[in-house]
Amino acid sequence: MAYQPIIVLSEGSQQTSGRDAQRMNIAAGKAVAEAVRSTLGPRGMDKMLVDSLGEVVITNDGATILSEMDIEHPTAQMIVEVADSQEEETGDGTTTAVVLTGELLLKAEGLLDEDVHPTTIVSGYRLAARHARGVLDKLAIDVPPTETETLLKIAKTSMTGKGVGDSHDHLADLAVRTVQAIEEDGRIDLDNVKIETVSTGSIEDSELIEGVLIDKEPVHENMPTKVTGAKIALLGTAIEIAETETDAEISVSDPSQLQQFLDAEEQHMRDLVNAVVDSGANVVFVQKGIDDLAQHYLAKAGVLAVRRTKKSDLTKLSRATGAKVVSKINDISKEDLGSVGLVEQRKIGDDEMIFVVECDNPKSVSLILRGGTEHVVEEVERALNDALEVVRVTIQDGKVLAGGGSPEVEVSLSLRSYADSVGGREQLAIEAFADAVEAIPRTLAINSGLDPIDSIVDLRAQHTAGGIHAGLSVIEGGVADMLAEGVVEPLRVKTQAISSAQEATDLVLRIDDIIAAGNLSKGPSDMGDDSFEHV
Repeated sequence: MAYQPIIVLSEGSQQTSGRDAQRMNIAAGKAVAEAVRSTLGPRGMDKMLVDSLGEVVITNDGATILSEMDIEHPTAQMIVEVADSQEEETGDGTTTAVVLTGELLLKAEGLLDEDVHPTTIVSGYRLAARHARGVLDKLAIDVPPTETETLLKIAKTSMTGKGVGDSHDHLADLAVRTVQAIEEDGRIDLDNVKIETVSTGSIEDSELIEGVLIDKEPVHENMPTKVTGAKIALLGTAIEIAETETDAEISVSDPSQLQQFLDAEEQHMRDLVNAVVDSGANVVFVQKGIDDLAQHYLAKAGVLAVRRTKKSDLTKLSRATGAKVVSKINDISKEDLGSVGLVEQRKIGDDEMIFVVECDNPKSVSLILRGGTEHVVEEVERALNDALEVVRVTIQDGKVLAGGGSPEVEVSLSLRSYADSVGGREQLAIEAFADAVEAIPRTLAINSGLDPIDSIVDLRAQHTAGGIHAGLSVIEGGVADMLAEGVVEPLRVKTQAISSAQEATDLVLRIDDIIAAGNLSKGPSDMGDDSFEHV
């Protein structure tokens, strides 16, 4: 008796299994890594990204490149998530993490061809990653949070090669001063930094404003544009007649009643303005609207008022000035006000902005970044964001590593010794991991025009002889002590890159089937008896 075939998948469904699925996934991961490999290092190249509308982004920031690319393959999207997690956690090292992921997949492909089981590779990679993080911890150098010199080196290293030209010293100084200004008892929230970009002037004209910039103008032309010794009120409500929650109707039998109603509204508006003025406030930032009549009375009282202020800007103003956000105007008092030396309307580029400066102890600051073109200033902003993140991480962790591929070579050598002690087929995976880690200094050499083989041989020789901080000096073109060169990176950047790369690789290697599925947003309870037909 012949058995009838059992049809599980619906007609037209696609399924890729076994080695074909693994090869496909590995190829997708390697393709993503290759897309950003040439951007690594101080002499990395830029990518031009053009969308369907013709908008152009020019950058060598790995996270930006991958986020802007139109990627469809699911495995490739998983590799992009590696960059996203690296960016979120440390703000730098995204290209390193992706290149390492691609290299781990490449080495794993060779092991699969030798019939090493995927779970064995995964197990070996996990052991290797754990050992690598331990090596990095031992290599780390303690840095006091107040050591500005090292923080400047950290910021400068993160921006080298990112399209800021010779201005990395100036921008590094801005980054360090910014983070130090908002640091509070070891906590650093970069949301307290407001960045404004201006496509005029040079990068060197960029400046730190120890206060807050508000992209608004006074609501009335008769209001002052400059207030010294400002007393600031922050209102989380509107200076308007409150609308009723339900529809209401007013019956008027004669004109005098209408006038009484209008007089009552006007008096109410006067009372609201008087409550603000009587508190001593001469500058008011309002989250919502300001009635035309209220604008008139505020201008008459010599108060500078701004409406439709973002909630986030109110928070920044509160931290910078000490003012409290008041939700009921009649409850405002002198104690709710903040004070600053100067509030002034200034023109930045083509825009008018309100500067709230000369704060006693601002815990919220602003940066004005300048550049010759829009593309330049956008890249400057990306570079500075990276610098802010690495300075933040360094202050919080207090640990740094030498750069230039130095820690990777040391990790690679240690992993090879460790592999001998493990034995079995997992030893092969650990050795593959060691080879993959060396892809970072090898890529640095290639991108810098150096011979990769000679560079790796020289680095191994130096590290074997005890030069644990020896790395590639890509500017000079040889091996040098990276600490002496001032090339340093936060410890967390390296440990996070290794962890993210290893975890993503493990996830890819454990996939042996790619099945075209239905709507995965549906849970089991949403499916009927024919759920298998939609797999």
